[in-house]
Amino acid sequence: MVLQQVVLFVDAQNFYNGARRAFFDPSDSHVLGQFDPIKLGELICSRPPPGFKRSLREVRIYTGRPDGSLEPKTYAAHIKQCLAWEKAGAKVIPRPLQYLSDWPSSKPQQKGIDVALAIDFIALAIDGEYNVGIIASTDTDLNPALEFVYQRYYPKCLPEVANWSSPAVDEDSDWNVGRSGVIGSKELTTRPLLTPQITTSNHGLPLSEIGHL
Repeated sequence: MVLQQVVLFVDAQNFYNGARRAFFDPSDSHVLGQFDPIKLGELICSRPPPGFKRSLREVRIYTGRPDGSLEPKTYAAHIKQCLAWEKAGAKVIPRPLQYLSDWPSSKPQQKGIDVALAIDFIALAIDGEYNVGIIASTDTDLNPALEFVYQRYYPKCLPEVANWSSPAVDEDSDWNVGRSGVIGSKELTTRPLLTPQITTSNHGLPLSEIGHL
C-alpha cells in the first residue's frame, strides 16, 4: 500500500458554480451549493485508487474578496465564511474583486484567482509538498499548470482535477471527467490528468455528504 500526501486546491466560486449547475435551479437559494472544503478533501482521500492510501496534507481555498467600503454586508458575510473555513483547518487565499466603472449595474469580477492557484500548484510541486495535487475547478486556464507538473514531476507528483458530475454538467462541460460510482444523481469525480493508462479515480457522493456552511 503506497501512502500519498494530498494537497487540494479549490477555486471556491468555480466549484460552487459547478454544484449549482449540476444539482440546482437558478431560482434556488444561494445557500444551496455551498460546501465544506475540509470534508471535501477528506472524502476524496477516503476513496483512493486501488493500491494507494491517501492522507490529506492541506486544503487551500482561493476566493474573491469583496470591497468592504462598497459592499459592507457582502464583505462581512465573506469574512465570516473565510473564518469558518480557517477554523475547520483550510488555508484561505483571497484576491480582491474587481469593480468596473458601471458597478453596481455590473457585478464585481474575480481577477487573479486562477493565476494565484496555478502559481501555488506549481510551486508546491517544485518544493515536494505533495504527491497528489488536486485542483477542484473546471477552469481550463489551469491546464498549463496541470500539464507542467505532469511533464516535469510525474510520477513523483500526480496532478488531478475534481468537479461535480451530473447529466446536466456532462452535457455542457469543457472537461469530460467520466462517470462511475454514482450515488443518486449527484457525483464528484476526480481523475489523473493526461494519464489515460492509469485507472481513473472516481469519487461519487451526494452533496449532503459534503455539508453546508
